[in-house]
Amino acid sequence: MKRIILTGGGTAGHVTPNIALLPRLKELQYDIHYIGSYHGIEKELIEQFGIPYHGIATGKLRRYFSVQNFTDPFRVLKGMGDAKKLVKILKPDVIFSKGGFVSVPVVLAGKSRHVPTLIHESDMTPGLANKLSLFAATKVCCNFPETVLFLPQGKAVLTGSPIRQELLNGDKYKARSFLGFTSDKPVILIVGGSLGSVAVNNAVRGILPELLKTYQVIHLCGRGKIDESLKDLEGYVQFEYVKEELKDLFALTDIVISRAGANAICELLALHKPNLLIPLSANASRGDQILNARSFERQGFSVVLEEEELTPELLLSSINRLYENKETYITAMKQAPQQNSIDTIIDLIESVSCR
Repeated sequence: MKRIILTGGGTAGHVTPNIALLPRLKELQYDIHYIGSYHGIEKELIEQFGIPYHGIATGKLRRYFSVQNFTDPFRVLKGMGDAKKLVKILKPDVIFSKGGFVSVPVVLAGKSRHVPTLIHESDMTPGLANKLSLFAATKVCCNFPETVLFLPQGKAVLTGSPIRQELLNGDKYKARSFLGFTSDKPVILIVGGSLGSVAVNNAVRGILPELLKTYQVIHLCGRGKIDESLKDLEGYVQFEYVKEELKDLFALTDIVISRAGANAICELLALHKPNLLIPLSANASRGDQILNARSFERQGFSVVLEEEELTPELLLSSINRLYENKETYITAMKQAPQQNSIDTIIDLIESVSCR
């Protein structure tokens, strides 16, 4: 039995692609272990799958002033020691890292023990944690064709991002019954990210009267962002978030309005959902969502509106244009090379772990 260490954490986006690989790894009878931080979100997400979980100390390397910058280097050093001990004890055949700062000590420990290591970069340009890990990686999986230019020659493989396979098995009839929608109008799904987006929420709600003349709207607006005054509006349903029902909502949806987080847009690609992306502003991020969105636009998968240019008229016309041309976007997504990402990544894991 081969043994694999999965690692990654800090946000759900650094964990869910690992979770998407679990069924295939179990089919292939891998002995799976997970290394994350002691109390990070990854611990809660992974333990429900019955995977042995190993916590290590972790610190964040910030590019801005913080008091924690004086203490976190010691946590990083302790994490390095913790990771080296675990890799020595577990003797994995391969390591797969999804990124986040907890992954860096694990990848470096693997390099020191000559363990083949794959890392996955979701965004167009590598984040700091993956930049620190690149030299130690055997192969680097990526989502965007342009990312290959930012990675060491010969290491990059365009794989796409693994997504939860249950999302592909939704039931639109269950969703229609759950929502109380009719079958005579197309459906728009709005996804503002796990915390919701005030800018996206306000923009969509500002054109609701016009939207509802043509469409029915599912609005995942984020925790604490329900608008009570709109609760009884026919053809409009809002949720803070959904879990089990999400696959059914996707099955019913004709077009999607979304932020441009890498995992979210890879789900839209795998589901072949025509989409309008409103990336997080560069003022509130390192600009990765804008780069992600523009890449999907160039590949013919998405319409893009930047937050700063949002107006009610432009948003409404962009939605209508997307819907009218939806088949063009569906065709482009079906022809994308980033298909079957789980199979591609599993084949890479098999190839390096057989050495």
